[in-house]
Amino acid sequence: MAFTVSGKSVLITGAAMGMGRIWAGYAVEEGASTLILWDIDQVALDKAVAELSGKGTNVIGQIVNVADPTAISRGAEEVKRNVGYPDVLINNAGVVRAKYFWEADAEKDIKFTMDVNSMAPMYITLEFLASMVANPERECRIVNIASAAGMQATPKMAVYAASKWACLGWSDSVRIELEQQGAGHVKVTTVCPSYISTGMFEGAKGPLLAPILKPEEVTTAVWKGMKNGDALIVLPKTVYLARAVKGLLPVKLYDLIADRLLGVYHSMDDFKGRGTERSGL
Repeated sequence: MAFTVSGKSVLITGAAMGMGRIWAGYAVEEGASTLILWDIDQVALDKAVAELSGKGTNVIGQIVNVADPTAISRGAEEVKRNVGYPDVLINNAGVVRAKYFWEADAEKDIKFTMDVNSMAPMYITLEFLASMVANPERECRIVNIASAAGMQATPKMAVYAASKWACLGWSDSVRIELEQQGAGHVKVTTVCPSYISTGMFEGAKGPLLAPILKPEEVTTAVWKGMKNGDALIVLPKTVYLARAVKGLLPVKLYDLIADRLLGVYHSMDDFKGRGTERSGL
């Protein structure tokens, strides 16, 4: 039987706007029993809860700063008291810092980015994974939003790329661990999209063969892949081509192509971003 969100509980981080908000809408449309929204923006979270409530799904909004392990633990304990554990967990919250590495602040840029993009998905998943594994009759899904930056080095993205490489390596390793240990009822999907027009990458330029993605095309592909239990979703698929070419060519030659032909190495030259501290793709 195909996996469905109908009657299931869903937890989404960075859920008040952007792709998290779109997935929240999908969950309600599909008849989720409970939808838990984690975000740090009280105003946006309240608005999302109001818009999604009254449609048959129990919608719960929680202010959770995923950069803080203590806040994650508190939020998870509330979920455990009210719901148990989610059938679907989407680790979506993320932040980006675009500057040369030597310009980065150790706390505000490096630690904060690693905490949100790399550590938070681990801490959050750890809160619920043992319970998921222990109940094989209950099929579960975990979606971790990494990035094409986790597959392709890019100037002015060193810290962000590091955080997403870490997320990709961790997420796919957990997938393999679950499969090896006979816990195939818990399926992990790792998502590596290129730039998305959510505002988070305002000013970024899509490299040749990798145009800026629309949020709806990403969320639709991920939702379908999540339900199918797909291991890895890379968008656009041309990112695979760049990765293959890099593996075949000498480093200097690939650098020349990525720099002057594909435009990868100049894609963040005019980056502006949202200009705020909020997270969520």
